Amino acid sequence: MPASGVRAAAIAARLSDLGLPVRVEEHDRHTSVEAAVPESLSADLWREVLEAVAEADRFGLLATSINGRTLWAVVRKAVPATGDVGGPSHQR
Repeated sequence: MPASGVRAAAIAARLSDLGLPVRVEEHDRHTSVEAAVPESLSADLWREVLEAVAEADRFGLLATSINGRTLWAVVRKAVPATGDVGGPSHQR
């Protein structure tokens, strides 16, 4: 398994160990990890969740009144070229 897959699997395992239902999807350039976040998550548990997704290249939280809260993390499969580090919004 490539290093990116190992990182994504480790993130998913940590989130699952914290009791969150997790979904992992493979894409061409990255692996995504998503977890449903209950409303009643304690501050200590939030800290552990954030420590887990901090290992990803990008992460965020999508909150809607229809679908609740979904935490997402992305692990890139390839290391970006030097000029692309940080993405298009960063100065070069």
